[in-house]
Amino acid sequence: MGCAVIAPSGEQIEIAVEDQRAIVVEVGGGLRTYSAGGRAFLDGYGVDEMCSSSRGQVLIPWPNRLQNGSYEFDGRRHQLSLNEPERNNAIHGLVRWATWRAVARQPHRVLMEHILHPQPGYPFSLRLGIEYTLSASGLRVRTTATNVGAVPCPYGSGAHPYLTLGTATIDRLSLRVPGRTILRSDERGIPIGREAVEGTAYNFLEPRPIGAIALDHAFTDLDRDANGVARVELRDPDQGTRVSLWVDKNYPYLMVFSGDPLPDVQRRSLAVEPMTCPPNAFRTGIGLISLEPGSEVVTTWGIAAAFA
Repeated sequence: MGCAVIAPSGEQIEIAVEDQRAIVVEVGGGLRTYSAGGRAFLDGYGVDEMCSSSRGQVLIPWPNRLQNGSYEFDGRRHQLSLNEPERNNAIHGLVRWATWRAVARQPHRVLMEHILHPQPGYPFSLRLGIEYTLSASGLRVRTTATNVGAVPCPYGSGAHPYLTLGTATIDRLSLRVPGRTILRSDERGIPIGREAVEGTAYNFLEPRPIGAIALDHAFTDLDRDANGVARVELRDPDQGTRVSLWVDKNYPYLMVFSGDPLPDVQRRSLAVEPMTCPPNAFRTGIGLISLEPGSEVVTTWGIAAAFA
């Protein structure tokens, strides 16, 4: 008697409201697809495919890169596995390939949960919950992390969606990024300084075409509205369609990545990654959250699409 074939990303949890659809997956608790009006606004991956290039993945307990995979916290040194061996870095946290459970479901929302148990390099305990909700205003992603251990733990979070407007490349699309400062990085992707965007090729404070510029930069000092929300907007000037990714005040950093070196991306979409801290925060302490036993941190981001 044969057994059923399991999708590479595990169980597929579809949520829907009106003309919007999203699929959340068991593996990593990430976002595989998001569409509105029958159009995809997330450059995701197929149900028969393993996630590639971190598409839609959850980045916890740190986003981006950690130099040498080593850090000190509360006087103790820790060493993580180097899962970016070509650069000698640990990258994108510990939960991307873990099993998450859908603990609450409605047609328009799902709550995914995972317990991150102590392990070599991260001997701490976290209860993680991610609520994906669709409404008339788009998709909202609410992440809650609770320290369920006996000691404080270092924490950061991020997400890795790739935005698309269905064009062959992003070059002719108009981009607005509300960041007044970028982080300059070395060849390993580790920040080595800060620079104001004014007067540089990375000034997208006002919408303008992306052109041929290669983007792999963390933006900070974000302009926000009266509610503390910052928005990145991608617009197709020919079709009038646009998609925006917004973050609440708990995300001070946005990584913007055009995917040039990745064969399966190569500028067909734009990764916009909410981050609570910059790359290498476990080593530098910049933006790092020290989460006390029993305490929690909640962060929220979302995607909204519009048609002409």
